[in-house]
Amino acid sequence: MKKVGIIVGNGKLPLYFLREAEAKGIEVYLIGLFETIEEEIKSHKNYRGFNIGEIGKITKFLLLNDIKEVVMLGKVEKSILFQEMKLDSFGEGLMEKLPDKKDETLLFGVISFLRLNKIKVLPQNHLLGDMMFKERCYTSIKPTKEDEKTLKIGTEAAKALSEVDAGQTVVCKESSVVALEGIEGTDKTIDRAGEYAGEGCVIVKMARPQQDMRVDIPAVGIETVKRAVKIKAKGIVAEANKMLFLDMKECIELAEKNNIFIIGVKI
Repeated sequence: MKKVGIIVGNGKLPLYFLREAEAKGIEVYLIGLFETIEEEIKSHKNYRGFNIGEIGKITKFLLLNDIKEVVMLGKVEKSILFQEMKLDSFGEGLMEKLPDKKDETLLFGVISFLRLNKIKVLPQNHLLGDMMFKERCYTSIKPTKEDEKTLKIGTEAAKALSEVDAGQTVVCKESSVVALEGIEGTDKTIDRAGEYAGEGCVIVKMARPQQDMRVDIPAVGIETVKRAVKIKAKGIVAEANKMLFLDMKECIELAEKNNIFIIGVKI
């Protein structure tokens, strides 16, 4: 039987992959990085929990179970990352060699360490190609001509933000940027926009300019739509071909019920 490992962060994305892999007869080994990951993951027979800084122990677990391929899935928020990181000797050595502590730098450091041990990191959309955003409007509600101006400003701002690895989400209203994502993450950025700008905002989420599909593919799911409903947003915009659309059917139904458009745009 083919084996694959999942290095698991927060959120439901690892669950989608787990179910898809097991449906295809692939044996899955799960490595949890936080106590806050999904309970269904933690109850799996092949689950083991490690601190994100225990790169040596994680690699040993994979090698002992003869796993040659892994996928890295789930959220690794900066606020949790630096508060809870406990380095083993290999983790300390890795951190000393890294030029900075950006999310992307840390992830590529881990990938390089795994590769040295002959473990390949697969793209995050491996087995999940049908969940990628397409260039289209998913809802019967469509953006107006005035909204198009706001979308243009939002996509440009989100791209600029992602270029400096500060975040990937921007919230706009009436052709103005009202909130930029920082260390607090997407959900709190959306909440902040609603608090300061009120209803009628548009949430824009873009991928990094040179998005490596092995790490941190942005995603929109039901929680994002619920946040949009909470602040009475007008729409959600995501980058086509580079982002995952989770809970698609439920998202579209909830968005239409609340007069919110969801579109994928190609940059």
